[in-house]
Amino acid sequence: MKNVFFVGINGIGMSGLAKIMKELNYNVYGSDPNSSYLTEEMRSQGITIYSEHKEENIKGMDTLVVSTAISKENPEYKKAMEEGIPVIKRGELLARLLNQKVGLAVAGTHGKTTTSSMLATVLLEKDPTIVVGGIVECIKSNAKYGAGEYFVAEADESDNSFLYMRPKYSVITNIEADHLEKHGSLENIKKSFNIFMQQTEKEVIVCLDNKNIQELIGYKENVITYSLLDKRADIYADGIKIVNGKTIYDVYIKGEYVGEFSLSIPGKHNVYNSLPVIYLSREFGLDMKNVKEKIENFKGAKRRYDVLFDDGEIKVIDDYAHHPTEIEATLQGAKSIEDKQITVIFQPHRYSRVKFLLEEFAGTFKSADELILMPVYSAGEKDEFGVTLEDLLKKINHENGKMLSSKEELEEILNKNEKRVYMFMGAGSISSFAHEFVERLENQKKGMN
Repeated sequence: MKNVFFVGINGIGMSGLAKIMKELNYNVYGSDPNSSYLTEEMRSQGITIYSEHKEENIKGMDTLVVSTAISKENPEYKKAMEEGIPVIKRGELLARLLNQKVGLAVAGTHGKTTTSSMLATVLLEKDPTIVVGGIVECIKSNAKYGAGEYFVAEADESDNSFLYMRPKYSVITNIEADHLEKHGSLENIKKSFNIFMQQTEKEVIVCLDNKNIQELIGYKENVITYSLLDKRADIYADGIKIVNGKTIYDVYIKGEYVGEFSLSIPGKHNVYNSLPVIYLSREFGLDMKNVKEKIENFKGAKRRYDVLFDDGEIKVIDDYAHHPTEIEATLQGAKSIEDKQITVIFQPHRYSRVKFLLEEFAGTFKSADELILMPVYSAGEKDEFGVTLEDLLKKINHENGKMLSSKEELEEILNKNEKRVYMFMGAGSISSFAHEFVERLENQKKGMN
């Protein structure tokens, strides 16, 4: 393998791997009609990126890398199959690289990006290799090749590609019903996680407070548990309180008091996310004073409670949450620290997710003062699941909830510039709406000066 081609290279997962392969002195190419803030970073590294998918793009390539989002009808994919060029999945390539080092794989239905980004931040002094699904502030990127022994990565259960991994340590933040269009049932998801746990060589660090995890860990010896509810867990957080917008809590590991920790990002779910990071930091002999400082200063990954604008009157937050559980947790965290009314602009992600998780959306937005529901972001799916935006709004049952049919309608509402917190939530194009709103607010401020 020398000339490697990434189909859909601008995706957050694909771009990270492409950058690592370039650092490893492979000739890296790719194609993507969609550009992102990562595109220029890759081009500056010397990676060739085509803006169209064409079969001639892969001339001279010896390996094609694809994600599950790439159809076999894609002209580059099709040509590779005809020419006998090896095609490997993104997750398989990631696993090949991770398995060569002390792999630290973070899995779970949600919390992966925040947990892996925090772990990467704390471990930075050890020069780890990093590949995560968000922009990590301390490296200003989603990936970094490191000469050190550790490899920090997210383990993706959506297509079972995490089963290629043989990590030394793994973290499982939670297990819930998601990606049912691929897995079919929660039971199938749990079976996959069970295999992943068995393939972890040293320790699996799991959240004891998740009932689906509880069902899997009873007979496994290499399991380390963490909890906010059960003091019998190996890692336990106690005395959680909010002080000046920060979350303060005490941490115990195997009954021993480790110290008081502080988080600048809101919500109990982020206390959960920090516990395996604290445990692994201690395992790897890091200075706990430095660890505390890094955790306190950690601002989250890009698009995880990402404050884009705050002038004291209007605050704009961009957040990736799209599964009912993570939406509810994020909003509870926001309610605990924000002192203004919260308007959520939510863009549902995939028709299949709305269909399969419809019942779970009931009451999800109760911590928001107002809810604006945008049309579903299809992510390439056809609207053939028989569920409507009206069905979703009815199920959510928010007293100040409404749905809009276009971005233009949203802009009319946002033009009122009310003094409040605007939270843009979802995994699709909703982030661009937030950035455009912020740009308008910033231009207005310049005009007043």
